[in-house]
Amino acid sequence: MPTFDIVSELELQEIRNAVDQASREITNRFDFKATNTLVDLNEKDNTITITTVAEDRCNAARQVLEEKLVKRKVSLKSLDWGKVIDAAGGTVRQVAAMQAGISSDKAKQINRTIKELGLKGITSQTQGEQVRVTGKKRDDLQEVIAALKEKDLGIPLQFENFRD
Repeated sequence: MPTFDIVSELELQEIRNAVDQASREITNRFDFKATNTLVDLNEKDNTITITTVAEDRCNAARQVLEEKLVKRKVSLKSLDWGKVIDAAGGTVRQVAAMQAGISSDKAKQINRTIKELGLKGITSQTQGEQVRVTGKKRDDLQEVIAALKEKDLGIPLQFENFRD
């Protein structure tokens, strides 16, 4: 029986490259001169931190970072931006948590979406941080992929391990 897995993964190398490019652009741009703006990637905590002197500069740095992420085909759905907070020395900070994996709530939502399609012979089950979909016909599985791509679940989805 044909199967495939639904996963939500981060490409840390692409994120690292985007953060480096954004940092380089920020240091070279005139509107960021003398603002000590920093974009920092913490791979242990899966966070990106922007530190600067004012909230408008923080928003501008965030926009630069998001442009670099989009160019590198990293979904912005994988970032959960926190509020801009005051930091030490008259600076502000904003932290973005990177989301990897499919939570149990999102897995239930994916399973519910697949069941609502009403395709015969299609089953889905949660396996850790991924969902495995099994069906009798390859066309039905492709219809499930199309329906999930169309529906906005709030997380980036990848479809892997398609087997006949």
